[in-house]
Amino acid sequence: MSEHILDTLKARGFVKQCTDEDGLRSALEEAPVTFYIGFDPTSDSLHVGNLLPIMVMGWLQRAGHNPIVVMGGGTALVGDPSGKDKTREMITLEQIEGNLAGQRPLFGKVLDMDKTEMLNNADWLCGIGYIQFLRDIGRHFSVNKMIKAEGARQRLERDQGYSFIEFNYHLLQSYDFLVLNKEKNCTLQIGGDDQWFHFCGGLELIRRETGNQAYAFTIPLLTTSDGKKMGKTEKGALWIDEKKVSAYDYYQYWINVTDDDAIRFLKLFTFLPLEEIASYEAMKGAQLREVKQRLALEATAVIHGREAAEAADAAAKAVFTGATSADMPTHETSLPELFSTLLADAGLAKSRGEARRLIQSGGIKVDYGSGKEAVSDTHGSLETEAVLWAGKKKSIRIVQS
Repeated sequence: MSEHILDTLKARGFVKQCTDEDGLRSALEEAPVTFYIGFDPTSDSLHVGNLLPIMVMGWLQRAGHNPIVVMGGGTALVGDPSGKDKTREMITLEQIEGNLAGQRPLFGKVLDMDKTEMLNNADWLCGIGYIQFLRDIGRHFSVNKMIKAEGARQRLERDQGYSFIEFNYHLLQSYDFLVLNKEKNCTLQIGGDDQWFHFCGGLELIRRETGNQAYAFTIPLLTTSDGKKMGKTEKGALWIDEKKVSAYDYYQYWINVTDDDAIRFLKLFTFLPLEEIASYEAMKGAQLREVKQRLALEATAVIHGREAAEAADAAAKAVFTGATSADMPTHETSLPELFSTLLADAGLAKSRGEARRLIQSGGIKVDYGSGKEAVSDTHGSLETEAVLWAGKKKSIRIVQS
């Protein structure tokens, strides 16, 4: 007998809180469940933090359940206050439409889009009458309960302000679930753990309006083992759009995670069976590089495809052994050029000043094909094509333009 999908999700670390685990377990056993996750179009791409709920959708879809991707074109006009210590900046309708256009194709990296419904909550939110909404929906919500919710309470206690428009967000997300329950027979909502209060509001609204049974569970908010926010690189967010982050750079992020995070991320960001992942758990010391190589390969394959992942893997191994590869990051320039300028322009340093400091500290090396040599002259220039290294893990091939 195959493992229950809910047990699979729990074992892989995807479940934090669940409103009615026994009820949800039975529902998932009895028939295909229609479920949804909402995505906030505040950017024209999706990053690795967004990937976690998409992976949950992928697992549930593979188990025979029916996903709905809800693009928050309507709620983005209000702005989700969850986890924020100040009001979000308003974005325009034009910005939202541009962001939606950028995000839509990215879900197909994990989901079978022929079996995935994609909706925009602007379609039902933007046309609703305000008085009608207050009478039909607002009457079900307690202001006392809303101001005691964790996010609102913290903002009010710190006197950081909590605008009326943000106060309405809870009603709008709850209403989303009601609409989907009525029109799509959607009975399960999933999202980040900071959405728990909104989920409970939606379930209560469905109960009051229809008497229907519905469920929700949250996914743990993603941090690394040292407590840092997941998915941040020196260049910024770890986007899953190849136009923003190449397959090689994506691979490099995963192979450079801390040893303590490698197994956990194999469970979350790959589709490797738990039995296979278990074979890596006993590895220690130098063997952990093998674990991280597998993580980087499989995580990159999910987003960029197997061929690009294997090319990135081969390029990384070539660089690690001192060789070069056409698939490693390449920067074209007119040589000769100052090392400090090259380091900044190629992204190995944030500025020329930082580049000079790295050179002074011995952190920059150059490989002309016969081994790494330290760069010591802050005013020195690269004369011929070579590979530049910043520390032990960051490298880039410099070629003549």
